[in-house]
Amino acid sequence: MQDSTPYAVGIDVGGTKTHLRAVAGGADVVDHVRSSTGWRPHDPEAAADWLAGLIADALPSPLRPSALAVGGHACETPRQCAGIRAALQERLGVHALVVGDAELLVPAAGLDKGVGLVAGTGSVAVGRLPDGGPVQVGGWGAVLGDEGGAAGLVREAARAVWAAHDRGEEPDALAAGLITAFEVAEVPALGAALEAARDVSAEWGRHSPVVFAAAEAGSPLARAVIAEGGRALAALVVRLARRGIAVDDVVVAGGTVLAQSALYEAFTSALAEVLPGARPQPLRVPPVEGAVALARSLL
Repeated sequence: MQDSTPYAVGIDVGGTKTHLRAVAGGADVVDHVRSSTGWRPHDPEAAADWLAGLIADALPSPLRPSALAVGGHACETPRQCAGIRAALQERLGVHALVVGDAELLVPAAGLDKGVGLVAGTGSVAVGRLPDGGPVQVGGWGAVLGDEGGAAGLVREAARAVWAAHDRGEEPDALAAGLITAFEVAEVPALGAALEAARDVSAEWGRHSPVVFAAAEAGSPLARAVIAEGGRALAALVVRLARRGIAVDDVVVAGGTVLAQSALYEAFTSALAEVLPGARPQPLRVPPVEGAVALARSLL
């Protein structure tokens, strides 16, 4: 391939791993995955340096991107994304676009408009207004929100177990699972164990399989937590619809909702009740495909 051949670079910076893909015409030039360690989206200069270093490491010399699109984890506002974009263009001298990582889902699915819904460790939904302005709802972290994400499910499971304890009920499978997972002796000790977490989202979220296992074991509490999680995810789509976002298509991604059929079914059932015209679909390709599509649009 000649140096003058235009090629597009798409980057999906996730909370755990980063995926870079470079394409020219219809062929992949580079497909590179690495850790997201060091990603600092709230510092535009540091974020741009990190991305520039990633590109330098991943792309063989003398190749340089002709256009670049980045979907960044925790890039939460247009102002924040614009700051990273400006710093990145200054360093690389190419057309660039920076969006939140959830915004990669709709183009990755081959759609021009719709909602991207992520339920992994946390939960968030994004869409664009008719004038192109981005809107994000949810994504407030496990302490305040993230209902339907892994950490939020564990938080709500603990609350359900505490309420049952206060009613004088014997611990069920959900209580037993949480006690074991958090390595405490009894239900009242769960509070201190949750509060001791240094990284709340990660440390709470890794115990979410307990909730689904308890539901399979017949726990009404766990089943209610999952059902409410599904309703909360559907409520994110409703919020976008009320703000004028097209919600005909809802592209769903995230390690929790796609790995746990009970949660996905709870979400789709709730969505059918509140927005019968919405069409949910799980994302079947890597989100980086959306970044590549956005980069190609800049060529």
